[in-house]
Amino acid sequence: MNAEGLVEVVLPGKVEPEGLEIRHGAVPAAGPGQVVIRMEATGVSFAEQQMRRGRYYDQPAFPFVPGYDLVGTILTTGDGVEPALAGTRVAALVKVGGWASHVLVDAADVVPVPDGIGAAEAETVVVNGITAWQMLHRKARVRAGQTILVHGANGGVGSVLVQLAQAADVKVIGTASARHHDALRERGVIPVDYRTEDVAARVRELAPAGVDAVFDHVGGRSAVDSWHLLTPGGTLVSYGSASTRDDEGSKQWPVLKLLGRVWLWNALPNRRRAYFFNVWAGRALAKNRFRAQLRADLTQVFGALQRGDVTAQIAAQLPLTRVADALRLAESGTVAGKVVLNP
Repeated sequence: MNAEGLVEVVLPGKVEPEGLEIRHGAVPAAGPGQVVIRMEATGVSFAEQQMRRGRYYDQPAFPFVPGYDLVGTILTTGDGVEPALAGTRVAALVKVGGWASHVLVDAADVVPVPDGIGAAEAETVVVNGITAWQMLHRKARVRAGQTILVHGANGGVGSVLVQLAQAADVKVIGTASARHHDALRERGVIPVDYRTEDVAARVRELAPAGVDAVFDHVGGRSAVDSWHLLTPGGTLVSYGSASTRDDEGSKQWPVLKLLGRVWLWNALPNRRRAYFFNVWAGRALAKNRFRAQLRADLTQVFGALQRGDVTAQIAAQLPLTRVADALRLAESGTVAGKVVLNP
């Protein structure tokens, strides 16, 4: 049997980052249809920042192990799983459970990581890459020559979205605070400072006929402004309500309010479309289709990473036991890219 033990991070309740607990135990055994992945890289997403405040809209009951996605090597396989999979490097989107040295995953949910891509590199584009790819190509269906507006163009999802859009010959206007503007210009993005500029007025100057798509993770007032910037036939993809991260009260309400607006906008006869994007949508109804799309899309993103269309932005790498520091760093808003945890 394997001599190594399990190390995992437990979120015991609504706590400051220092309140996360490190727990030791036995490495799980793979059941039928399952694999055990020895984690090599997992990351800090916006989801965990909301979960520790009890504000992620469908988080499990406390205590639980957070960790939205991971990359690692298959250690053992359960019954009905090809034994040759052991030793291969894979990625998995799990929503919770990734912040552990060993993670039990359904074999159908793992996506192979191509040779030549490091674990930390691959980790930066799992949840962010799938989200960006699906919003760009499955929801907005962007085409070469179009112009889009990306809010938080330097963020985890935003930075991948910008690069995928440019690989598709799409012109990008991106909002970010001033310190990120030089980096965005180097990438060919037209930057707009959301802190000091009137974003809507500036975007109208840059795209008088409106933009073909807006990607908005801010929610609230921003989503309304975004909707009004669309050209006829344009698409708003809203994928969060970051503006309410620190709010008290109902965690469902900001999302429901946004969904209500989306429904109303789509009911209007104006040839524009609005979507509220959730990467898990459709999983409960059509699990096999969901898995097939996820695998296809993440494979496309890994291909873009291999070609250099997307650059992995690793903000920092810290060991799992320093998760409090990692979370503080991710929440500080001072780093570009993904904060990655290693075992």
